[in-house]
Amino acid sequence: VQLVESGGGLVQPGGSLRLSCAASGFTFSSYAMSWYRQAPGKERELVASIISAGGSTKYADSMKGRFTISRDNAKNTVYLQMNSLKPEDTAVYYCNLRIGLGDWWGQGTQVTVSS
Repeated sequence: VQLVESGGGLVQPGGSLRLSCAASGFTFSSYAMSWYRQAPGKERELVASIISAGGSTKYADSMKGRFTISRDNAKNTVYLQMNSLKPEDTAVYYCNLRIGLGDWWGQGTQVTVSS
């Protein structure tokens, strides 16, 4: 399994970013995928999840209405569109695959929201 995130960067408050996670080494279309984030000094937290077929999503309360998770099973890629970004969204964002007791993570992509 390989998960490679991209799309992070520095953005001003109120701005937008789209993160991508390219997946390989497993049957991508068969599994739910998630995005997590970890801010300095804080525990890693769930941002959003999407089921294998892409029809059902779940968000942490603080991201509802601002973030959108989506996937393209033809490209083996999951996305996180982030709008109305706030300084408190600053974190390393990770792509996650969970199969049974197994957990796979990407290397993470840094998102910094600052003026």
